Amino acid sequence: MSSSQPFLSSSPMAAGNGHRRKSRFTYKHLAQLANSSTSCPLRVIAHIDLDAFYAQCEMVRLGLPEDQPLAVQQWQGLIAINYPSRKFGLNRHINIVEAKKLCPNLIMQHVATWKEGDEKWAYHEDAFAHIGTHKVSLDPYRLESRRILACIKDILPAPPIQRVEKASIDEVFLDLSAQIHSILVERYPEISGPAPYDDPTENLPCPPTTALDWCTDALVDLDNTETEDDDPDWDDITMLVGSEIVRSVRASIRERLKYTCSAGVARNKMIAKLGSGYKKPNQQTVVRNRAVQQFLTGVKFTKIRNLGGKLGDQVTSTFATDQVDELLKVPVEQLKSKLGEDTGSWVYQIIRGEERSEVNSRTQIKSMLSAKSFRPSINTFEQAVRWLRIFVADIFSRLVEEGVLENKRRPKTMNLHHRQGGTMRSRQLPIPAGKAIDEGLLFDLSKNLLGQVIVDGRAWPCANLSLSVGGFEDGPTGNRGIGGFLVRGDEAKALKPRMREEEHSISDEAAKPDKRRKVDEGGGIQKFFAKRELSREEHDDDFGATGVHQSSSSPRNREFPLEISHGSNQKHSPDHEADLPKHVDTFPTGHALIAGDASSDSPALPAVDVASPTSTPEPASLECSHCSAVLPASEMEQHEDWHLAKDLQAQSDHGSSTLAPAISYEHGGSGLGTSKRGRPKKVGGRMGRAANERDQVEKGQKRLVFGR
Repeated sequence: MSSSQPFLSSSPMAAGNGHRRKSRFTYKHLAQLANSSTSCPLRVIAHIDLDAFYAQCEMVRLGLPEDQPLAVQQWQGLIAINYPSRKFGLNRHINIVEAKKLCPNLIMQHVATWKEGDEKWAYHEDAFAHIGTHKVSLDPYRLESRRILACIKDILPAPPIQRVEKASIDEVFLDLSAQIHSILVERYPEISGPAPYDDPTENLPCPPTTALDWCTDALVDLDNTETEDDDPDWDDITMLVGSEIVRSVRASIRERLKYTCSAGVARNKMIAKLGSGYKKPNQQTVVRNRAVQQFLTGVKFTKIRNLGGKLGDQVTSTFATDQVDELLKVPVEQLKSKLGEDTGSWVYQIIRGEERSEVNSRTQIKSMLSAKSFRPSINTFEQAVRWLRIFVADIFSRLVEEGVLENKRRPKTMNLHHRQGGTMRSRQLPIPAGKAIDEGLLFDLSKNLLGQVIVDGRAWPCANLSLSVGGFEDGPTGNRGIGGFLVRGDEAKALKPRMREEEHSISDEAAKPDKRRKVDEGGGIQKFFAKRELSREEHDDDFGATGVHQSSSSPRNREFPLEISHGSNQKHSPDHEADLPKHVDTFPTGHALIAGDASSDSPALPAVDVASPTSTPEPASLECSHCSAVLPASEMEQHEDWHLAKDLQAQSDHGSSTLAPAISYEHGGSGLGTSKRGRPKKVGGRMGRAANERDQVEKGQKRLVFGR
């Protein structure tokens, strides 16, 4: 049997073709959502506002039931009223006498105050009667605000996904975009992959859900052109996920800290803030993108963020209305002409719900103020100083909470404002950067500032005095105090045996004679000279000596017997050549034996005498004046160069102060001497050449004289 009802496809199709209908949002918009872009149409911002915060703080502190009427009193007025007391018609504009008449069981709790001489604020039962000697302290509420903020951050994912902005002591903005993106791609795998054809402008598939469960959220009615029968798109899905996150945050605050709060969820900060005040207390309002115009229609634009105060008064007086729906009729050109180019354009956009300010995650304090209006006025320096001490104690207690003792943050400047009659004076001083901040330092600076005000002109009677610090900067990170380099207790005891072992090893090393540094045959200056297959032996114990103190029977002299030649032509045998050293260690570097130069333990040695080059022909072999080696005349020049290089290297390695007088080669002989500057002296012909060749100069050359 056929059904009388027409068949309806379960998958919506676009009219006229068989393709599945697409979303109006693209993969690019999805990527913008992950980056918390302010221009993303899928963006979700939440505003959380504590309900009657000061009153709640006192109720939680006193442990009162939630239905107990309570008002927070400051002197003779009321600054906060909880919601149970509002049922009796109480508001902040009535005094305490009228409030008691309207609500007999009302509890009026005075705020904490600073009392002269106290080191900390406290709750005083008779504080309202001592306005002249007490100062209001809001520190209890600041402390609770920080606890709530810490709770919110603990619930949300860690940065950079988490974006939290503390707007005031009792309100917070949340940018939930990045967190919602991570939930979407997990909950809806069809959008987790890359865009088709790698084209980010491709439209997303439509959400598979056609009915959304908003639980107990207050939903703003849709615009006139929208209906609830329309299938939801991804902007509705993101709002739904955002409302779930905010609901869990509010529940955690209630469970952990006993505070209730209201919230607004929307596409920007301006609408979210209006939404949090739409349904109170302890509720949340969701303003979907399709409901923005309907939501703003019944709102006074003076309630819009940044459109109150003087600007709101100007717009109201200029266009004779304070309603958004009336101002929507004004053309943008008229707004620009009346309010200015920039302001007119901004007002035109803001009343249409277009606002792209970023949620600033920086929640640190920029300045701290402590002030007092005097009734009656004060008239002496001593009175003012007593109040300055209270101001300093107030500010310093907040600085401690900010981490000034741990050098996490510290202010750079202090300001004092003084009002006498209709004249306001202010003075400023820098806070010394090199000193630790304490009450004494701040108090001295404040007295200095007050003294400057008094010297400059008439200061009494004083109607108002305020002290503030500002210019906060973060302290250095990674630095360690001196305690970080010290060890104590068991750790120090464990180190003692190790330290004793190190001391013994150091003393043993110090007792050993200094070792002579080995000269690498392949490195240093030796690589520039030819090598000969000669024997070598190192003697470490003579390194650095400044004279010859060895007897003829020493190991060195036995290995290398000294031979003194007076112009001898004696040839050395191959066996004797094998005993010649490559690196002469017979005597300390830079020394040659001279008659009478030996120590008292050694016999005097005759001086070396080389025959005159003009009296004898060129010998077939020559004896080295340094090591007494007998070498062919053709090799003597290279051998002498080797000695010179050895002396230069020793001088550069060990300094001229440890060297004996360097060798000089005088014209006409190979005697020993030094230059005036203590450097090897080379005079006349080429060093080490046979005597008859020293005076010969080749054609085109001239003799060079060194060391003069």
